[in-house]
Amino acid sequence: MAKYGVNEAGVARCRELIAKRQYVLDSEWGDRQPDAAAENAYLERHSWEDYAAWHLGLTTGATDETKARYAFVYGDFRRVHRSALIASVFRAAQWRHKEVELAAHDLLQELDAASG
Repeated sequence: MAKYGVNEAGVARCRELIAKRQYVLDSEWGDRQPDAAAENAYLERHSWEDYAAWHLGLTTGATDETKARYAFVYGDFRRVHRSALIASVFRAAQWRHKEVELAAHDLLQELDAASG
């Protein structure tokens, strides 16, 4: 099983977006989560650094500037999705990636506090 560490750049970017109120509170993450085509389109217009900042996890041992390196996407490349943070908490907890689980949980709490 892959191991993940927390992507501090992703956590920081998520916090910035929450502070700027760039979020969606009600969405079906399964319908909104970027697919491979959306990821490729984003990478055509943005850097790997920008792409990485949309993910809460870094895959241990994976090469930088590959999609395999980045995990636990929290938004649609425009806004944070509350449902994505919930999915990240659940998935990280399910597979015992405690650091990512706690980071996603903390961000979910920040989002809920910010959105009232």
